[in-house]
Amino acid sequence: MTEKERAKGDFMKIISEKTINGKTLRLVQGDITERDVDAIVNAANSLLQHGGGVAGAIVRKGGQIIQEESKKIGYTPVGTAAITVAGKLPAKFIIHAVGPRMGEGDEDNKLKSAVLSSLKLASEKGLKSISIPAISSGIFGFPRDRCANILVHEGARFLKENKKTSLNTVEFCIFDDTTLSHFKKEFENLG
Repeated sequence: MTEKERAKGDFMKIISEKTINGKTLRLVQGDITERDVDAIVNAANSLLQHGGGVAGAIVRKGGQIIQEESKKIGYTPVGTAAITVAGKLPAKFIIHAVGPRMGEGDEDNKLKSAVLSSLKLASEKGLKSISIPAISSGIFGFPRDRCANILVHEGARFLKENKKTSLNTVEFCIFDDTTLSHFKKEFENLG
């Protein structure tokens, strides 16, 4: 993959897949805004103002309808998630997960809660597939290795403990090589 291809979002590569209770836990490298799944997860802030990072890219590509629906929701506490339409994106919905900022305290548990809230919301809506970025590991400063550990293991645990979930695929979509290396390690640790 060239840097030019990455900048344009013209790639998607499956890195690893695991089967848990007949469901797929997948790691891909690519642009989450290009994922053709039922829902993509947006690493959001509590006010659901989507200006920068993944959130900004989602609104730029998906359209202002995403920000307009987010404004109607208003506020979402850290560790929870809300859902909106996906506008012009290939996905049907966006689940806005509010992860923690480093330094606010109890960050690991708040990140676990944000991931679990996203998965539960997708399941409650009867969705079949979800793609999740490295929540909180960008401008919120959460360490990438800890993020990968929490997300991968919470995703696997959800599929193990929720055999009747509508979700057939829980995917982690990672853009950069450094973060991807941490997620690859966690997938290897799953056995």
